[in-house]
Amino acid sequence: MSGIFNIGVRALQANQAALQTTGNNIANVNTPGYSRQSVVLQSTAGQFSGGGYYSKGVDVVTVQRQHSEFLTRQAALSGSVAAGDTRRLELLKQMEDIFQGGQKGLGASVSNMLNAFNDVANAPTDITARAVVLARADETAARFRSGYSRLNDLKAGVASELKSAVAAVNSLANQIAKVNEEVARAQGSGQTPNDLLDKRDKLISDLNQYVQTTSIAADDGSVSLFLAGSQPLVLGTLVKPLGLGLDTFNDPAKSKLTMVQGGVTTVLEEATLGGGKIAGLLRFQNTDLVDAGNLLGRMSLAIGTIVNNQHRLGVDLNGTTGGDLFSLSAIPPGLAAASNTGSATLGVAVQTSPTSGATSMVASDYQINFTGAATGSVTRLSDNTITAFTAVPVQVDGLSLSISAGTAAAGDSFLVKPFGAAAAAISTVVTSPKGLAISSPVAAKAGSSNTGTLAVDKLLARSVPAPAAITLNFTTASTYTRSDDPALALVPPGVPVSYTYTPGQAIEYATTLPATTGWSLTLKGAAKAGDAFVVGSFGTVQPSADPKLDAGNARALSALRDVATFDGAALTDGYAGLMAEVGVTVQGASYAADVSMSIAANIEKDRASVAGVNLDEEAAKLLQYQQAYQASGKMLQIAQSIFDSLLQNLGR
Repeated sequence: MSGIFNIGVRALQANQAALQTTGNNIANVNTPGYSRQSVVLQSTAGQFSGGGYYSKGVDVVTVQRQHSEFLTRQAALSGSVAAGDTRRLELLKQMEDIFQGGQKGLGASVSNMLNAFNDVANAPTDITARAVVLARADETAARFRSGYSRLNDLKAGVASELKSAVAAVNSLANQIAKVNEEVARAQGSGQTPNDLLDKRDKLISDLNQYVQTTSIAADDGSVSLFLAGSQPLVLGTLVKPLGLGLDTFNDPAKSKLTMVQGGVTTVLEEATLGGGKIAGLLRFQNTDLVDAGNLLGRMSLAIGTIVNNQHRLGVDLNGTTGGDLFSLSAIPPGLAAASNTGSATLGVAVQTSPTSGATSMVASDYQINFTGAATGSVTRLSDNTITAFTAVPVQVDGLSLSISAGTAAAGDSFLVKPFGAAAAAISTVVTSPKGLAISSPVAAKAGSSNTGTLAVDKLLARSVPAPAAITLNFTTASTYTRSDDPALALVPPGVPVSYTYTPGQAIEYATTLPATTGWSLTLKGAAKAGDAFVVGSFGTVQPSADPKLDAGNARALSALRDVATFDGAALTDGYAGLMAEVGVTVQGASYAADVSMSIAANIEKDRASVAGVNLDEEAAKLLQYQQAYQASGKMLQIAQSIFDSLLQNLGR
């Protein structure tokens, strides 16, 4: 009788364990990271008798976790990449909102400012029209400052989020180390601690949302985690914490992920991090924000410089030569590398000679590497274009780089950030409408006996004060001489130089290029021999005219809108180019995020199909094990009835 009793008890216990496990699966159907469990049963070894082997029931071997190590690892890695791409895309969309189009955008304010000069050109003495110009200029400067401020706020938010993310990584790493210890202790019993393994896998998955890791299992059941290729974050029960530091130039706009090992701080390069929110945050902070700041700063510095240069060539209502219209911050000196051995300080300014560099600027930072005291190379970091130099100062992309103090040594490096803060403090200098330098200091007048159709198409001042008046004498329809030719001063007069006239082509006061002094005159129409044109200071050429009624500089300021300024595009197209570059970056990030999220979702679906709980399946198993449990109980009931009958018969 003991055999049937033992079989019934074992069956009852086995089915009870199966019912408990199934119930646990149902209870944890919505628990994140839970892996479905199942009871592994095996038949108890039979007992030999003369009539063969008689089985002795069933035994519970273990409770098995339905789990794929490969899919779990792939889900964590793909989720890490998706988390990094998604967070970067979210931040890029916030940045895109800063650069709005339409009438509220920066581009519209620049166009409105330049268009306002047209109104002044039509009424040079109208104080109201001049006041509108100042209002438009103030608005333009305010929008530049607002764009910089919003970028700076976004930068501060990212810096704060980075600190929180690093703290979360260190916390998760410590929790994983503690679970490693518990797993190693539990596995000493010979059974797998399913719940602890689920807990650790969930912690590793959460950790990979911040930084991508690879894992290596040890014989004791613990797992070691590595990031940035081969840097150990968790080694069994030991944790090497992460931190945030600066790059070799101590650039405050950028952050580097660091790890402390044995008292030594190791910098983890951004390119080696792979996925995770921290990688996305670092890429946004160190690349996307820097690029956007450079685009905005270049636009601010270039427009401010070009408008100031032209405004200084005019005359205001008080008869005073114009000054700057905008106040621009000086470009900060280059940031010296921590490893520099020389004493040099690198000065940076907008190129002024032979011409202004305002139209040649490229939205980029630069790295200067010295191979000697005055030799080395300049690397444009936006595209890694290298320009070698053998003397200083160095002129590159409209900038002038010079050693303002000390001496450079071979191996010294500097980081130049010419545009990062250029839009921070731009403002208007002119406060009175009368102070706008609208009039031109130069004038041109056709000869009284001209018979051709020559007329002024465009007249620009190149420098102030205007040089002495000269006369252009046309010897033929396509040639002319100048009254300031030295040969004409000879006695007897020498042979004057003959110049070619082409309608619509500028005639420069300076005969050597680039022309930076005097004036630039463009004539239209046909010339005839004997025609003449006088060009010089306004008071000399038109002594009877009121210079206040002239608006030559207002027209020149308005014409700046078409000057090729930003990578060959017109000045008023600068903001459109900025928006386009930001838009392309957002579009690329959106595509990357869509792809990575799709991959992560598919792999997670595959993992869940192995480890997830299916309620329909568990309900069916619940009925199955319930019936088996009831049958086991019936078996014991029958055995008890037989045993009772046997006792009754033996007692008679």
